[in-house]
Amino acid sequence: MAEPRIVHCIKLNKDLPGLDRKPMPGELGEKLYNSVSKEAFKMFLDYFRMIVNEYQLDLSSPNSDKIFEDQIKEYFFGEGGKLPDEFVPEK
Repeated sequence: MAEPRIVHCIKLNKDLPGLDRKPMPGELGEKLYNSVSKEAFKMFLDYFRMIVNEYQLDLSSPNSDKIFEDQIKEYFFGEGGKLPDEFVPEK
């Protein structure tokens, strides 16, 4: 079995196993592949799942692709992904 590919994760600021493949096509996918760990990407998916549920997004809509891309850019390369203003955590 091959050694895991190690990246310096921009989200967690440490060297960790990287993604097995680009999570999306194009320049953004390449950037994520080279600078995001598996652990941080899983954290993003959990975060995005909350966004989908909170806003009841239709994932079959092309508009949701844009929301996904905007959220991933903000989460990894912006201010870190803010929770929606309307979000109230479960007690």
